Amino acid sequence: MAASEISFGTDGWRGPIADTFTFANVRIVTRAIARYLEGAYVRSRPVLVGYDTRFLADRFAYHAAQVLVAEGWKVLLTNTYCPTPTLAFSAALRQSAGALMFTASHNPATDCGLKYIPDYAGPATNDITDAIVGHLPDVSAEPLSSAPGSPAQGSAEIRASSLATPTLFDPRPTYLDALYSLIDVQRIRSARLRVTYDALYGASRGYLDEALRYCGCQVYCLHDRRDVLFGGAMPEPKPQQLQELCLQVPEHSSHVGMATDGDSDRFGIVDERGKYVTPNSVMLVLIKHLVEQRQRMGAIVRTVGTTHLLDRLASRYSLDLHETPVGFKHIGQVMRNTRVLLGGEESGGLSVLGHIPEKDGILANLLVAEAIAYAGKPLSHLVSEAWKDVGGPTYNHRIDLRLTESRKQTVMVALEHRPPQQVAGVEVAEISFKDGVKLYLRDGSWVLVRPSGTEPLLRISMEAGTKDRQQQLAFAMNEWVDSI
Repeated sequence: MAASEISFGTDGWRGPIADTFTFANVRIVTRAIARYLEGAYVRSRPVLVGYDTRFLADRFAYHAAQVLVAEGWKVLLTNTYCPTPTLAFSAALRQSAGALMFTASHNPATDCGLKYIPDYAGPATNDITDAIVGHLPDVSAEPLSSAPGSPAQGSAEIRASSLATPTLFDPRPTYLDALYSLIDVQRIRSARLRVTYDALYGASRGYLDEALRYCGCQVYCLHDRRDVLFGGAMPEPKPQQLQELCLQVPEHSSHVGMATDGDSDRFGIVDERGKYVTPNSVMLVLIKHLVEQRQRMGAIVRTVGTTHLLDRLASRYSLDLHETPVGFKHIGQVMRNTRVLLGGEESGGLSVLGHIPEKDGILANLLVAEAIAYAGKPLSHLVSEAWKDVGGPTYNHRIDLRLTESRKQTVMVALEHRPPQQVAGVEVAEISFKDGVKLYLRDGSWVLVRPSGTEPLLRISMEAGTKDRQQQLAFAMNEWVDSI
């Protein structure tokens, strides 16, 4: 196998199972990680390995654990599937040399992925992933035995090792205890909330539902079993995947609907009417709740593609606002160095003060329950109140244009060297190159153009004060790209 088959994106390596994501390539990447570990940690520290519910993730994890043991590392392997934030929390708690998580998160069932989580419990920063990628050519040149077909099998080298058995551990109890220390369990219990929960066949089953019941909620569950095909859909808590949840919330007279993605680092929220609540709106509600009800203070951190209504709310409370490139690793880096009240992104990832610098969909859902419990009001009212505080709502949208790599590059070069002076009749006031090209317009709207690092896609995100204005921006940017 060639190292060129392995491509690291914003959150690790992902690929189609049995195409680029194979046992042989898992072994290459695991060995490259082991090379990085040799220079970063002492061998007395354990390496953790975990996996989500997708096809072969457990087998890939076991093989990686065997490779690490054969490389001389003590390995702790989760006793069953677990959420990414759970493994990240355990990586810090156990003073580890980091963790390997096998997940493709919200990607299709045909994909798998591997992300390395350092001991600080957040996504690996670029310097770390660059170091790992730098080892790929050397380790890929080493001879490989045939890939294992089951945990009982393995390469000759691994079978020959007397240490080739990882130790199993259960990360759930300590992680849930940590969540209970962050939320007001008694206040949620007193509210006697009814919650409809959609696991989307992912790894939050046994975590979010258990935590909600611990907090005294009556829980109705959907899709809370393992299905490696995720019901034939994407394990992503977006409106198109949550239609059943939207129907079931009013059917059960629930106060709220909750969902998580495949590895539980992203959240999805549905209000009491069965209406999807965007992550942008959820973050507004939670910041307002944390400041006004919990008396918490700290900076707000958002990515370039996240609503600027967070900026207005930060100003209202005299909080610092940090903008980062896309990817929670950038938010996590700020969280490690600054007192951050909430860091989040429009795709449904957030973390808060006192927690790990990694997005956590389970905690996000519990915080929504806490906000409802404190307010004693329907979630739809909390969203409206948050919008009123910041002059919202605004309308956000993203379009993905499928372009060849050369065409993507042509468009980005044009944007950087001769960007449009106006979009849909409104002058461009400022341009940022923090991540892609972001056009700030004089009416307060904005457009962000970013090339995907792993797919032949050009992503165009935008925010405007009205739906009509947002649609005008989308049409104008499509026309501009076609003109290049």
